[in-house]
Amino acid sequence: MENNLLPQATWDDFARLDIRVGTILKVQPFPEARKPAYQLWIDFGPIGIKSSSAQITRLYHPETLIGRQVIAVVNFPPKQIAHFKSECLVLGVMAENQEVILLQPDRPVANGLRIG
Repeated sequence: MENNLLPQATWDDFARLDIRVGTILKVQPFPEARKPAYQLWIDFGPIGIKSSSAQITRLYHPETLIGRQVIAVVNFPPKQIAHFKSECLVLGVMAENQEVILLQPDRPVANGLRIG
């Protein structure tokens, strides 16, 4: 178990992150990515639909992702990955085997609600 903590963050550091719940609407394979990934389109309700590149191909199949609620940081600058613009960072737990396990609310909530 990893116990190397990162440098201490402040409450102001956390407050600058806009972390929200969204529902995955569309998933496509992303063969141009350096590491296996999917292109996701996620509905964040009042702030709209945002795209994300997610390296989650080992544990998730496209058909199981549609309709799934996820947690994402929505206020990072867009990142160009090959021909695709990733507009948010979907959050997950990095398991010991380097597989990503998605974070999600334990019951359905409205898209766009903030985490805090």
